[in-house]
Amino acid sequence: MANKLNKNNNIRDEIDSQSFDYIVVGAGTAGCILANQLSQNPKNKVLLIEAGGPDNWIWFHIPVGYLFAIGNPRSDWMFKTVAEKGLNGRSLAYPRGKVIGGSSAINAMIAMRGQAQDYDSWRQEGLVGWGWDDLLPVFKDLEDHFLGETEHHGVGGGWRVEPPRISWKILDVIADAAEGMGIEKIADFNTGDNEGTCYFHVNQQQGRRWSSARGFLKPVLDRPNLTLVTGGLADRLNFEGKRVTGITFEKNGQKITAKASGEVVLSSGSVGSIQLLQRSGIGPSEWLKSAGIDVFHALEGVGRNLQDHLQQRAIYKVANTKTLNETYHNLVKRAWMGVEYALFRRGPLTMAPSQLGIFTRSSEDYDRANIEFHVQPLSLDKFGDPLHRFPAVTVSACNLRPTSRGSIRILDDDIRSHPEIAPNYLATAEDQQVACDAIRVTRRLMQQQALKPFQPQEHLPGNQVGDDHDALVKAAGDIGTTIFHPVGTAKMGRGTDPVAVVDERLRVHGLDGLRVIDASVMPTITSGNTNTPTAMIAMKGSKMILEDSR
Repeated sequence: MANKLNKNNNIRDEIDSQSFDYIVVGAGTAGCILANQLSQNPKNKVLLIEAGGPDNWIWFHIPVGYLFAIGNPRSDWMFKTVAEKGLNGRSLAYPRGKVIGGSSAINAMIAMRGQAQDYDSWRQEGLVGWGWDDLLPVFKDLEDHFLGETEHHGVGGGWRVEPPRISWKILDVIADAAEGMGIEKIADFNTGDNEGTCYFHVNQQQGRRWSSARGFLKPVLDRPNLTLVTGGLADRLNFEGKRVTGITFEKNGQKITAKASGEVVLSSGSVGSIQLLQRSGIGPSEWLKSAGIDVFHALEGVGRNLQDHLQQRAIYKVANTKTLNETYHNLVKRAWMGVEYALFRRGPLTMAPSQLGIFTRSSEDYDRANIEFHVQPLSLDKFGDPLHRFPAVTVSACNLRPTSRGSIRILDDDIRSHPEIAPNYLATAEDQQVACDAIRVTRRLMQQQALKPFQPQEHLPGNQVGDDHDALVKAAGDIGTTIFHPVGTAKMGRGTDPVAVVDERLRVHGLDGLRVIDASVMPTITSGNTNTPTAMIAMKGSKMILEDSR
């Protein structure tokens, strides 16, 4: 039925004639896992609605395709932030995946859980079942890990994790330089403490991207009780009293209403789920009224508590070594990249955006790693621009646990309008201090003895930027950019929390039949890349739904 519905002109009749047990809105990282798990029982009729299309484009599958997918309206919602004061008035592109698999189809493919203390802090806020020890079995159940069944990893799950299939001498030496600063080389970032240096493990299989759609959705699309609709743009939730009974969405110019006898689950991410909630009259009263929306259920936290990882993209010119910059601009070598990938599934086309990771502390004020480096054997002004013609490396340091909080809000009731995204980067003195210290740590790293033969020269922020606080804060604003980790806009919290949107079982406070299960429910951002934690939340959330239905 899934394939039939995507081609059927009578899709409205097909949907209207049914009542589903579960409707999942958004077939991204979380939605694909939810659809898989909820439809395992053939008695459960599941409808999965995705506003994007199928992943039938080659660049969704070749890892380096993120360069072509990000910033392309075929695959990216093309959101932008407001002009940010902390970024000296700059506005940033804010990519979100517009395809089955969602952002896992266009992201960096980095498999990263974060730190045990991230989750223990959630449990300490009264969120029962969300501590590290509670969640480690869920992470393991999720995985199919190249390290095999171990204390920390699992096999047989839909979340494939492999080592990178390319190495670069300059990155090896940067790891040596970090070791010279006292940052140990480790074998695995995902044991609960990620402090150290290691090559990132990636969501790939033999050199091909492994999205949530590939791992969880496509293998089960032939289930007769699972219906997938692509190109279905969610409009509004439907209610009877305080119970959500379904959703109205648009496809091919038609408005279609789907009914849910069980639950509606929002898994459209920290932007999409918020748009739908607010358009349905659920959110801060003042925001809704100013957007021309009738307030159905005042919930002040919807769209607040936005957190994101801001990185300072330092670029260093290097000598006496190979980087991707000059390799790319050599036509013969560029052709060989394609041959190497086609024949062996190896080489630069298998590259994630970042290869080497370094987790360390920006100062002695922190008891655990609070900054993460993404180190790349390449440089460019921004995604979508060509690589520089000079050999260079990018050494980006991000604040893992920012204290600044932003917001996402709709400005009108138009289904196609983009929301106002205001991350509020570098709004606190602590975040400004971490940014300054991160640039200092970057400079110290690149001045290590191990790198002397490669003659690193600071291109950005540049030697003209001094070491005083004000100069470094301005530099951080000039070179700072998102690494695409928005979370927290539908915060999980107890009923006494004034900005909590969902409870510890991911049910929306004050409403029945509605859950949010995606990155938006994180109370605080995890200390690392956020895609794997989002997948974990989906796996745990699906178990909660099934438990509560008994």
